[in-house]
Amino acid sequence: MTSVKLPVNGDDGAPASLADSEFTAEEASEPRAREGMGGLAKGLAIIEAFSATTVRMTVAEAARLADVTRPAARRCLLTLVDLGYLAHDGKFFTPLPRMLRLGGAYLSTSSLAQIAQPLLAAARDELQESVSLAVLDEGHSVFVGRAEALRIVSTGAKLGGRLPAYCSATGRVLLSQKSEGEIARHISAVPLRKLTPRTISAPDEVIAAIHRVQTDGYAISDEELELGMRAMAVPVKNRMGGIEAAVSVSVSSARVSVDAMRRDFLPVLQQVAARLERAL
Repeated sequence: MTSVKLPVNGDDGAPASLADSEFTAEEASEPRAREGMGGLAKGLAIIEAFSATTVRMTVAEAARLADVTRPAARRCLLTLVDLGYLAHDGKFFTPLPRMLRLGGAYLSTSSLAQIAQPLLAAARDELQESVSLAVLDEGHSVFVGRAEALRIVSTGAKLGGRLPAYCSATGRVLLSQKSEGEIARHISAVPLRKLTPRTISAPDEVIAAIHRVQTDGYAISDEELELGMRAMAVPVKNRMGGIEAAVSVSVSSARVSVDAMRRDFLPVLQQVAARLERAL
């Protein structure tokens, strides 16, 4: 097996000045797509691999999570370090504040997120709990708007945070507009892990929970994502009747019962959703 000495460059040719590395000739000759920038796609896949549960990564972990080769992962990571998006301590790569610019481009141009923010803040002040706006993205509920209460319940529900759709209140609301076939395909395509002992993970039960949104008009995730935390979500519909987003509230299960959420919180969330729908 022949080894070649290559500089650690980005796939677009930009230098990654931290180090050089030994790669085999086979590793160096990676296939490229005819259209588009393969290196950019790999870099974005690595960026998306960071999450609330994956706050730092090695080269090997990045390669596995992004489904790329280790040489490609290393080049992407070192380029992101040079550009100021990641820090590197010699082994682990961790995001830096500059990473917020990537999500900021969407948030600053999304009319939905801009319109929602003052409404979320008003609901937060009324309920004294954190209120969020989420959209669906590849099987995850992604928070694009957030008004934090002083007491923070969960680290998962942050602006830009991603939660698995099958067991989150926002995710079930967003999936509820899908056809039977689309819901079944989603359920079969994602790992239905029990994140807590209370997580609904049996496929039939998950589908039933999604269907209940259509009759109830809301969804509740009761300690399924995190013990001690429950959430309620309602749909925000566009002019065509499709679900555009979901508005949710997160509470401590020790302070707020499910019955109290239905009685006191549901009307407030429905009011926020109705005002957003009039603005869409």
